[in-house]
Amino acid sequence: MTNPTIRAIDLFCGVGGLTHGLARAGIDVVAGIDIDPACKYPYEANNTAEFIKRDVNELAAADVADMIGGAALSMIAGCAPCQPFSTYSRSGRSKKRGSDWQLVEAFGRIVSEVQPDLVTMENVPQLLDHLVFEKFLENLGNYKVEWSVVQAARIGIPQTRKRLVLIASKLGADGLALPQDKRRVKTVREAIGSLRPIRAGEADPKDRLHVASRLSKTNLERIRQSKPGGTWRDWPVELQAACHRKSTGSTYPSVYGRMSWDEASPTITTQCFGYGNGRFGHPTQDRAISLREAAILQTFPPKYKFVRPDEAVRFSVLGRLIGNAVPVRLAEVVGETVISHVRRCRQPAD
Repeated sequence: MTNPTIRAIDLFCGVGGLTHGLARAGIDVVAGIDIDPACKYPYEANNTAEFIKRDVNELAAADVADMIGGAALSMIAGCAPCQPFSTYSRSGRSKKRGSDWQLVEAFGRIVSEVQPDLVTMENVPQLLDHLVFEKFLENLGNYKVEWSVVQAARIGIPQTRKRLVLIASKLGADGLALPQDKRRVKTVREAIGSLRPIRAGEADPKDRLHVASRLSKTNLERIRQSKPGGTWRDWPVELQAACHRKSTGSTYPSVYGRMSWDEASPTITTQCFGYGNGRFGHPTQDRAISLREAAILQTFPPKYKFVRPDEAVRFSVLGRLIGNAVPVRLAEVVGETVISHVRRCRQPAD
């Protein structure tokens, strides 16, 4: 059976994690919109969609309608960054934000004005605790809606990441719920265990993104004393930082930690390239995970292009782009769910 023709646009597209996953599932994503110019190359180099640099706050509904019109079904997808829980405002992607929730509200406005057949939104679970989520649901008054908090490890992502996923449809409610299989967790070893060993500060000559940040002499000694899945409490006292020895330091056991080979990784953040920023130490090599390893843990394909051949690899920029991305596998599961839902709703009655 051929897939139904669904034409989509990706708001707040970043480097294309959501677009790439939806496209893998068979959805025709024609464009991604984001205010960050650093997203243009990776978005267009890995996807057939066009990157449009524009502030979603200033996006006209008519422009969106024109882009997704003409197909059997239309779809708006996106992950609107939330100021209290993201680095969006510190990333260069925003210079004028009047409200913490302005981007979510802009997403809701566009959906309400365009009225596509299908909508999907991915976001932080904390959004559920705020009035802006109720207001977003009000924009979906003509839709059947399903939402859930998804544990990424349950859908084949080697990462303990929780995300709010919403799917809305004008076709009905049948099959809208996102499956959350209690499958065997994909481990860090399975995800990145085959990559070439590198040292701190070194890059793989065949893959510039497989590069690890430098470590100070003290941090190099600290990671040598770190056990997979352990904490800084495993270190000799002389290696512990002053903040660790304070009573408040006891609430941060995972900083300066190593990942465990046979478990899922922690949530990949925008600072995942730094050994001291969380449990981002490599399980056995004396370094933090590389940018490529972070991208693979976010389920980007191993050869996903993030920088032009003549462009410098900058940890702060690429760490932000990778950490803020929608995991490709999560987007693929959403796309598969949407396509299955459409087939079920359009199946001829017996």
